[in-house]
Amino acid sequence: MTVRTRLLAVATATVALIGSAAMAVSASAALPPPPSGWTQVWADDFTGGAGTLPNGANWIIDTGTSYPGGPPQWGTGEIQTYTNSTSNVAHDGSGNLRITPLRNGSGQWTSARIETQRTDFKAPANGVLRMEGRIQMPNVTGNAALGYWPAFWALGAPYRADRYSWPAIGEFDVMENVNGINSVWGVLHCGVNPGGPCNETNGIGASRACPGSTCQGNFHTYAFEWDRSVSPNQLRWYVDGQQFHAVNQNQIGEPHWTNMTSHAGYHILLNVAMGGGFPNGVAGFGTPTAATVPGHPMLVDYVAVYTRGGGGTTPPTTPPTTPPPGGVRDAYAQIQAESFNAQSGVIVETASEGGQNIGAIRSGDWVQFNNVEFGSGGVRDFVARVASGAAAGISGLVEVRVDSRSNAPIGSFALGNTGGWQSWRSVPGNVSNVSGRQTVFLTFTSGQPNDFVNVNWIQFRR
Repeated sequence: MTVRTRLLAVATATVALIGSAAMAVSASAALPPPPSGWTQVWADDFTGGAGTLPNGANWIIDTGTSYPGGPPQWGTGEIQTYTNSTSNVAHDGSGNLRITPLRNGSGQWTSARIETQRTDFKAPANGVLRMEGRIQMPNVTGNAALGYWPAFWALGAPYRADRYSWPAIGEFDVMENVNGINSVWGVLHCGVNPGGPCNETNGIGASRACPGSTCQGNFHTYAFEWDRSVSPNQLRWYVDGQQFHAVNQNQIGEPHWTNMTSHAGYHILLNVAMGGGFPNGVAGFGTPTAATVPGHPMLVDYVAVYTRGGGGTTPPTTPPTTPPPGGVRDAYAQIQAESFNAQSGVIVETASEGGQNIGAIRSGDWVQFNNVEFGSGGVRDFVARVASGAAAGISGLVEVRVDSRSNAPIGSFALGNTGGWQSWRSVPGNVSNVSGRQTVFLTFTSGQPNDFVNVNWIQFRR
């Protein structure tokens, strides 16, 4: 979903059938069981009520024309503004998510872009990761489709903390389409920009027509596999079970392959952009145009992540089923780290002190605690029970923020190795005074991409 300036060649890859994947024919279908031999590790089948936003436990809704501190126009030259309006993104009440680009009377475009809370989708050692989505591209073609750019894709986790880490951290474009052409593109981005092993900014891509029926106006199943069970490792792209693109480890080489595969994993994105480098490059002129017709949605029936073989990926982590009494947390009592309401990048594991802790925490990860009651204030500091087995020279900040992850921290402390990942110590950090009922975020920042801390609990003190 990054800038491409020329049309990618149509692939002539060998057809390969995967599990029971077949061409989709109905408007909405129940989430299918995992293909034979696969284990589902995450999924959303978008069964919410008509006009409701996607599940916030699963998705972040991006807004505006860039990430805070990131490149303008999302780094692609696209011209729309992303919103969290249900006019642009909402369940349709029939088991689909609709992402709808709109143009107002002044000619300004809006649309939507969402990304998974989780950033740890990764192929297990000696196993395979599969990302799959059943999607109907916007049902518009010809001049009316100029500038439409729907996509289903994934970005490396470090991008959350460093908006200029692309393309080294990797990008897997599972499904892209531009200008209403009856074609699906699959693309890998990696290495350095410009040039490098992935020929940036184009990437290594291939395309083909959708089998059986056109891409526009029909549901098809798009999938990507990262296979660590073969040597060299391989990346593969499919539409309706038919492979149309592949890239192997030796094509990329070092250090580029390691840079895009050794971090925490990937997060998944769904969006419909308008204009930008890819549709403009294919059209040969700027898009959208006055002839472009707004209001044609991309429909997403489901997105699912599976693994096969190896040791499995990190299982989904969810808050305890029993919420705090009344749903309110006492800021001055211990808040167990694993009782988060939302998270990105962390795992839950057994703590040597009893109970559970959150772990595998690195720069850009975060956890969220809702309804933390500080009363009339008078907060003096906070204490976190932490441990670290990070290597020499690896350290980072444990930060507290309130109301929004984009707000400045109200307090923090630095942490290095404590003697082991279960070698616990209580570390205090001063905080600015806060009162009332707040959403509290623990965020984690480091100058290195490595894990640097585990957290058992936090507590504020007067």
